[in-house]
Amino acid sequence: MSMETRDRPFPAFFGDAPSLTMRDPLAQFLGAAEQGLMEYRYADAVRLAGHSCPTVAGAYLMVLNGLRALYEDELPVRGEIEVFMGDERDSGVTGVIASVAQLLTGAAAETGFHGIGPAQRFSRQNLLSYAQPLQGVLGLRRKDTGRAVQVQLDASVVPWGDEMKALAPKAITGQASAPELERFGQLWQERVRSMLLEHAGDAEMIAVSDWNPA
Repeated sequence: MSMETRDRPFPAFFGDAPSLTMRDPLAQFLGAAEQGLMEYRYADAVRLAGHSCPTVAGAYLMVLNGLRALYEDELPVRGEIEVFMGDERDSGVTGVIASVAQLLTGAAAETGFHGIGPAQRFSRQNLLSYAQPLQGVLGLRRKDTGRAVQVQLDASVVPWGDEMKALAPKAITGQASAPELERFGQLWQERVRSMLLEHAGDAEMIAVSDWNPA
């Protein structure tokens, strides 16, 4: 099955969103991917979350922009990145954002992969933590160099339009007609499309700054 066929049920713009290529030493070690190279797309985050929304898109873009700042022209190394969440794990949409971050970076909490052999090579356990003192939604730190960044999201840069503001209450309360629900979905994904295609590198929406975690 080609990627085009596999993604056919999704909105076409998913395929135009920026992608992320990672090098995963564990995947290379186990022969799962040639040279450990794996490409992640927005559709992968949607499959993980089960839906597409500004939070999923924002989480995806925060990780992409954070890794770009950390690695610049290098390939990011999956499993060698620590993820720090600013809020508690059960606060708001923190769990959704953390799930997307884990998908892309491999970083896991206490339930993560323990590693291989006595040296626990390729361990992913305890690379994801919550309630960390940072000025942002999440922080990312390279295990090899110790360099870290914190990332903030301001989704209000891409606001809902007037039509959506009028339609959303009806859709949420179950009072919308079938055509109105269809239009609601179109407008919902239009905001996501704008975030992913028109504001993917917008520093006003995704702010990345150097960070010195304790």
